Amino acid sequence: MIELKGDVLELSFPEVHPHCKMSVEFQRTLRIPDDGKSYPLPPGLGRFPIRHVDDHAEKVPALWRKHGGVMLPMFETEALWLNFSGHYVPGHGVQWPFALKIAAGKRNAVDGEAWNEKLIGGRKQDYVAIPLQPWLDGFFAGKGKIRQFVAMQMGRGYTVEEQLTGSAEHGGLQLVAYPMKKEEFVRRFPKLPPQPARRSRMVAPMSMSAPMPCAPADSFAPDMGLAAGGSMKQEIFDDEFPLDAYDLDAKSRCFVHLCNAMVWQHITGAPPPTVAPTAAQYEAAGLPWFDYKDGGASAKSGPTLLDKVKSIVGFGAAKGEKPLPENQSVDADVVVPLSKPTPDAVRDGEF
Repeated sequence: MIELKGDVLELSFPEVHPHCKMSVEFQRTLRIPDDGKSYPLPPGLGRFPIRHVDDHAEKVPALWRKHGGVMLPMFETEALWLNFSGHYVPGHGVQWPFALKIAAGKRNAVDGEAWNEKLIGGRKQDYVAIPLQPWLDGFFAGKGKIRQFVAMQMGRGYTVEEQLTGSAEHGGLQLVAYPMKKEEFVRRFPKLPPQPARRSRMVAPMSMSAPMPCAPADSFAPDMGLAAGGSMKQEIFDDEFPLDAYDLDAKSRCFVHLCNAMVWQHITGAPPPTVAPTAAQYEAAGLPWFDYKDGGASAKSGPTLLDKVKSIVGFGAAKGEKPLPENQSVDADVVVPLSKPTPDAVRDGEF
């Protein structure tokens, strides 16, 4: 079961266990420069607003009604990242493990393959393991590196979907989650002291730009897809569990539509968020970037179909276009290290 609670997708599997739960947040962030450099993790600047597609069925495209799910607003060339949170199981002190597949335009963000709901493990792992993977900022681009998720209008050829398939058919994000089996969880995680929570990537929001005006409903198509932006230092961790640890009969899936922010108000009646700061504005304010390490985990490596995908700047150059505004390089001087918490750390629980 998937529910939308306070702009967070909450996935729960009461048929497996009352505490078999996880959540996915869609975090606003600054777009890192697409300049050939590899940057640290940018901050979370707060959640995107999310709405049920069915609540606005009369104003969304017919294909959105068919897919159902939820929608969120993004300006063209805006970036986002996905934040994952497991649910701590009382008395066991750990979060319930999940295998989560993520696709953009029905192309897998981990290996670029066409959307399917079968899990592939081992050296060709095509999903992220929760809670080992705390977040995902983009498409796999080799060991220790991703290409940032950046929204682009469908039909111009920039999205990963269009580069790999030649068509602009689906857009958005697709998620499917599989929980660990109850008997596996009980066997692997006997009752232990509480596990500490990880440190956050969130920063106090800086002064944003003024909101962009919304356009007439027929000025912009609502569908947005995700393209491969700048390069970022981020690992996709190898799962420590075998595939048969997961309950493949207990899955939940959701289609997350990306709505052009210029028509969001026409559809929902609510204005979209303000435009995120640029990387240069963020750096000038002296705010931190982040670097996450999990010394005990190995990371995915090897070639994938995503190796064929050009970044937005690279694709634009081939077309004689300059698609990214304000793409100047920055130094990322202040980098805060994040690491897997130690057993001695104190977890801030519910009050």
